[in-house]
Amino acid sequence: MATKRKVNNLLALAVLATVIERPMHRYEIASQMRERGKDRDMDIKWGSLYTVVQNMEKAGFLEVVGNERDGARPERTIYAITDAGRAEMADWTRELIAEPAPEHHRFTAGLSVVAALPPDEVVELLGRRIDALGRIIEAARRELDQLAAANLPRLFVVEAEYGVAMLEAEVAWAASLRDEIAAGDFPGVDLWRHMHASGMTPAEVTELVERGMKE
Repeated sequence: MATKRKVNNLLALAVLATVIERPMHRYEIASQMRERGKDRDMDIKWGSLYTVVQNMEKAGFLEVVGNERDGARPERTIYAITDAGRAEMADWTRELIAEPAPEHHRFTAGLSVVAALPPDEVVELLGRRIDALGRIIEAARRELDQLAAANLPRLFVVEAEYGVAMLEAEVAWAASLRDEIAAGDFPGVDLWRHMHASGMTPAEVTELVERGMKE
């Protein structure tokens, strides 16, 4: 059973994965993470970076190893990862790879209330989503091809490969749902359509469904 982490924030993991290369100050940490697209891989709130770094120092995962000044700019504190920080990063990575956890997704939220829209509109909206995802997938594949051409080891792009695979799976599922509704094969689609055509209230629909289940 996983223990409660002292710093339970994916921004903290991104910081550890960056500082493990060499000691850095906060501005350099942020620049490196942006350059490597960490904000695409994780839900990063850049305004929290100062607090996260501070909390990791308190937790013993980072330590101050010096300061530097560049011209008239304020002095910058340089942080290095500690042995405890390396262990935390490794344990956290193991947990993320091995243990499934609920992840909130905007599409899932929309599907949970899709009955609020008439079936024909849902068919059209799913088509728009599929087209948009197709463009995103094409762009992602071009980026992967560029990285491969630059001889970047696959080890450092597996998260991008996973992202493309998940998008392709979503497209396939959304297309299947769209086609099923459009063809009239989706269970209960006639009731769904009638609900919107007749202006039935959700309470009336629930009562009708419950009555049908009892019969």
